[in-house]
Amino acid sequence: MIVCRSKAEIEKLRRVNQLVARILAELRRMVGPGVTTKEIDASAEALVRQAGAEPAFKGYHGYPATVCASINEQVVHGIPSARRLVEGDVLSLDMGAKLDGFYGDCAVTVPVGRVSEQAAALLRVTEEALFHGIEAVRPGARVSDIGGAVQQHVEAHGFSVVREFVGHGVGTALHEEPQIANYGPGGRGPRLSEGMVLAIEPMVNAGQAAVKVLGDGWTAVTRDGSLSAHFEHTVAVTGDGAEILTLLEAEAARARALLALSD
Repeated sequence: MIVCRSKAEIEKLRRVNQLVARILAELRRMVGPGVTTKEIDASAEALVRQAGAEPAFKGYHGYPATVCASINEQVVHGIPSARRLVEGDVLSLDMGAKLDGFYGDCAVTVPVGRVSEQAAALLRVTEEALFHGIEAVRPGARVSDIGGAVQQHVEAHGFSVVREFVGHGVGTALHEEPQIANYGPGGRGPRLSEGMVLAIEPMVNAGQAAVKVLGDGWTAVTRDGSLSAHFEHTVAVTGDGAEILTLLEAEAARARALLALSD
């Protein structure tokens, strides 16, 4: 069942999603050569609990950490560890929190020091694709219009969209209906309505789209060993488009610039 949220509920969702965005901004500043993903995870949990919230991922179906920390060929659900980041890595950080009964969810991929031209392009195109997907959000549009916009932008730049993992609704549960694939064609699936809250999250590979899950039961990696990137925002469907609940005011101008450059 797809739920349309009231203004009061969206205000609670805005609060928790802004919290997640602020914490992710702090975690991004930690990223650098020599840092471990376990250290980043410990900081994330401390910041979530200091804010009076709960980690959304820790314990979810047995997941052991506050953040998913996925390095290089790891697509999603990488488990934080004592592995130290090195110059040239790319690190995807996916995090959720629960506050006052509502969930926030956001992800970003961060370069570690100086990265290759391919890695820099992959990160740029994946984030641009996220905003193209968000631009497709409006009342009356179809769910698959989002994925169609993502896929078109990604493939125009020679990269591939992961099929096995999708975005989703979010609210009083971490994962709600509808599921939001990152590929098209458009014009299919439920119609979007004002009050729906959606976590849109392209996962994009530099090589082929195929992925596999490692023996830990969580970490998904590219089958061909190519780099992967993951960006996610949670948005509320408004009367004339979308409000990005996980977008900090300081990042709004950059988001507009990304879209202008990619058009």
